[in-house]
Amino acid sequence: MADAPESKGKLSMADDQKPPQVATLSYGDKQIELPIHSPTAGPDVIDIRKLYAQGDVFTYDPGFTSTAACDSTITFIDGNEGVLLHRGYPIEQLASKSHFLEVCYLLLYGELPNAAQLEDFEHRVTQHTMLHEQMMNFFRGFRRDAHPMAVMVGVVGAMSAFYHDSTDISDPWQREVASIRLIAKMPTIAAWAYKYSVGQPFVYPRNDLDYASNFLRMCFSVPAEDYVVNPILSRAMDRIFTLHADHEQNASTSTVRLASSSGANPFACIAAGIACLWGPAHGGANQACLEMLREIGTPDKIPEYIARAKDKDDPFRLMGFGHRVYKNHDPRATVMKQSADEVLELLGIEDNPTLQTAKELERIALEDDYFRDKKLFPNVDFYSGIILDAMGFPQAMFTPIFAVARTVGWISQWKEQISDPQLKIGRPRQLYLGETERDYVNVENR
Repeated sequence: MADAPESKGKLSMADDQKPPQVATLSYGDKQIELPIHSPTAGPDVIDIRKLYAQGDVFTYDPGFTSTAACDSTITFIDGNEGVLLHRGYPIEQLASKSHFLEVCYLLLYGELPNAAQLEDFEHRVTQHTMLHEQMMNFFRGFRRDAHPMAVMVGVVGAMSAFYHDSTDISDPWQREVASIRLIAKMPTIAAWAYKYSVGQPFVYPRNDLDYASNFLRMCFSVPAEDYVVNPILSRAMDRIFTLHADHEQNASTSTVRLASSSGANPFACIAAGIACLWGPAHGGANQACLEMLREIGTPDKIPEYIARAKDKDDPFRLMGFGHRVYKNHDPRATVMKQSADEVLELLGIEDNPTLQTAKELERIALEDDYFRDKKLFPNVDFYSGIILDAMGFPQAMFTPIFAVARTVGWISQWKEQISDPQLKIGRPRQLYLGETERDYVNVENR
């Protein structure tokens, strides 16, 4: 194989191998054969694990956007076709026909449950919704104006100090107990973080309510007047949970996997995931979208902002449009739009200026060649912020609600990784561009 004059090396796959089994890397005077793995869906993967040992080179992939750091059977995304599958089931079907705890079972155990299995699973989750009473004091150690995500990172990490019987990752039973506890207690932790931030009493969970209704009641009930959960709002919240349950190897999931590779306990790993999700480029997208819609204000101002979005010299960007993974459409967005219409009609605010601005912005953007060419379609965040705002949640609670939903995805990925007998601690490499070795100079001579 001849070297290309403009590069140090190149990669080829033998034409007569269908499907290809080996890739040959030519680099200088070296040739290295690298195995090719074919997944059940998605592109083939070149196994480069022996690249450094045999070729003394690393790959360079900032952001790991072209690197498979693990193998998984949980979630599959085809960004070009707008496909999101959980254990093979399309997200559209799960969001319309299933409910969140059933999806939790699917993600955790690999198959949809039968009636008896689902009843048992729901019972186990329900029995763990309470928090250790001493944890109430932990909440009160934060300032009242602390961000709910800061509280969640601290409280979830502190669970390892309260639940010692589920921190041994070598014990399958303890891993199972930790999984159930995290899924069950996360809504309580998020609701209490919200209650603490607004100066209201904590509301204990009620085990006769479903998962989403219980969360809404813990957030909005007050002692003087109980909160009766409307089934449309509960269904919308359940869909939000379902649509955000897992999303393959995103930043927070990769953080959980990297933390777990060191053998850290499950509560520490999930706390790390929450901290990563807190970043505005990850979990804060729906908040940014709502802020943008409010900045635009009314539909008549949309053309001005559309023009600004097209101007490369203007820092304004349309939030809630396009997606790093999905190249044509976000399959979750259609379901979220339906929920937004149902919620706003129920609450009698379908004429809300923010909603009207959102609908008109969506219409104009989808008809504009600029946005079509750049594949800037509405994503799941475009309407989720409107729904949460209509329900009465402040913007600071948007990301904590995301964390409640994503916990089952993190846990499923964590369990899968821990069960891998070939698990190694994560250790990314680097392209070093700093100084080479030099001698220390005493301060008086510098």
